[in-house]
This record gives sequence, structure tokens and C-alpha cells, in this order.
Amino acid sequence: MLPGLLCAVAIAAVATVIGRFVPLVGSAIPAVVIGVAVAVIRKPRGRVLPGIGYSGKFVLQCAVVLLGSQLSLKSIVEVGAESLPVMLSSLAVCLVAAWLIGRWMGVERDIRTLIGVGTGICGASAIAAVSPIVKAKSHDISYAISTVFLFNILAVIVFPIIGHALGMTPHAFGLFAGTAVNDTSSVVAAASVFSNAALGFAIVVKLVRTLMIIPISVTLAITEGRRNGDDEHLTPRRVLALIPWFLFGFVIMAGIASTGIISPQASTVLTEVSVFLVATALAAIGLSTDLRAIRTAGLKPLLLGAILSGLVALTTLGTMLLTGHISL
Repeated sequence: MLPGLLCAVAIAAVATVIGRFVPLVGSAIPAVVIGVAVAVIRKPRGRVLPGIGYSGKFVLQCAVVLLGSQLSLKSIVEVGAESLPVMLSSLAVCLVAAWLIGRWMGVERDIRTLIGVGTGICGASAIAAVSPIVKAKSHDISYAISTVFLFNILAVIVFPIIGHALGMTPHAFGLFAGTAVNDTSSVVAAASVFSNAALGFAIVVKLVRTLMIIPISVTLAITEGRRNGDDEHLTPRRVLALIPWFLFGFVIMAGIASTGIISPQASTVLTEVSVFLVATALAAIGLSTDLRAIRTAGLKPLLLGAILSGLVALTTLGTMLLTGHISL
């Protein structure tokens, strides 16, 4: 495992440095891009392949577990009570649209699933959690992450303009950005551009939104079990067996964080480790990406991502209007 793992770690280290200098980009996208670039120059073979495969799967799952340390049950209850109607509305519209519109456009099943959950939940983290369940190919993961990130960047530019045009309060804009922007770095950037007062609430909304990974992943696990013929006598025990282990780890980590045992300093360290593990896994995914398959997919997935991003933003604004968070 070691040679391939070290390759992925080295790329993740470079991507992390890039993310420090350009916080808006983060480390996930540079890790994928560098991995793909290396694969184009010299496709990985032989000794490095086992470690690359390990990094793209198990390391990715460990990163998802550590993401649970960012949440506490108290923050989930407090923020969830206010933001849940907005979150659920935008998520439902996004997932239904991904299935219906993506199918109508002829977008391949796995990639429309990844773009749907990435746009509807939390970008690369959701894609990381779902990809092992649907057994997505590396090139589909790379394409989905890049697509979601592109529209996150556009949101950073456009959302503050929309917020000021509608006369949003910092609290309302925090709800808007935390619900309709996916990647954490992009949420931070959009909220900071609007006002510093919007930043704290936007981040908490974003983290609570991350919890949507769990029910969506469980649903997909059951769906995949039925699709593969594993749904006979689907008892509660068999349903639990279909749920990936790392989702249990995610919930356990969130429960531990809610007890207060994890100090703020330790939480910061765990968050940094999870971000680095995500970069390591995405570097491995980039190294194993098949560019010819991406070219074959064409521009349809990109167009699907644009449609879904627009629908999420409009649904979020509409629900906020109905629930009294904004007024015209």
C-alpha cells in the first residue's frame, strides 16, 4: 500500500499549501487537478496501484467519519429547528430534478446521482460519502466534484449581490448561503463578502446541512441493495448491514463532539485532518481518472449541474419568503 499512499499524500500536501494561499479554492480541487495532471503525464502502474486504490476508498471513508467532529447535538437542534424547512425543500427539489432532468438529458446514472447529492447537500463531502455506496468510477467522481465546485465559485460572486438586492439581514443571508452554497470554503467566502455578521450562522447552517448525508446515504444503500438483488427479506438487520460503516462512525463522532469531551483545539485539529484526508483521497481519485471517459460524458453533466444549482438557489429563496425570513 505504501508507494501509492505516499504519492497521494504528497499531492495532498501540495494541494493543502495551495489552499492556504487561495482559501476560496481549498485543497480538494487542486488535489483532483494535480492527480489528473500526473496521470496524463504518466499513468500510474505497478507498485503504486494498490495504495492509490486504498487512498481513494478507505482514506475517503475515514475522512467522512472525522467530519462528524464538527457538529454537536445542541447546534443541530437549535439551527435545525429554524433552517430545516428551507434545507429539506431545496434538497427535495434538487434530488428529484437530478433524477428526472438528468434521466431526460441522458446523463449516466452514477454521475447524475453524484452531482445531485453534491449540489443538494455539501459538495465534495457528500460526493465522498456517496461514491463508495454507488461504486462510482473515478472519472465520474472527478467530473462531479469539478462541476459542483464551478457553480460554488459563481455563487460566491452572485449570492452577495442577490442578498443586498433583496435587503437581506446578515442572519437571513447566513441561512441563504449555508443552504444554497455547497462547499464550506465557498460558504465562508460568500458570507464574508456579504458581511462578517453573516459568517457564523452560515457556517453552522452548512454543518447541520451536512447531516443530510446520513438519510440520503442510507436510502441509496437500500436502493443499491435492491438493484443488486440483495433485497430479499429486507429485515431491519439486513437494512443495517447495507449501511456503510463510516456513516455509523460519522454519527458516533458527532455524539462524542456533543458531550464536550473534544476541546475546541482538538476539534480544529480533527477538522484539519479530515480536510487533509479528503485531499489525499481526491488526489488518488485524480491519479486513477480516465480522461477519455470524461470526454465521452460530454457537456451534459455540466449543464445538469447548472440547472440544479439554479433550482436550489430559487427554491431556497422561495422557501425563505414563505417562512418569513425575507420579504419583497
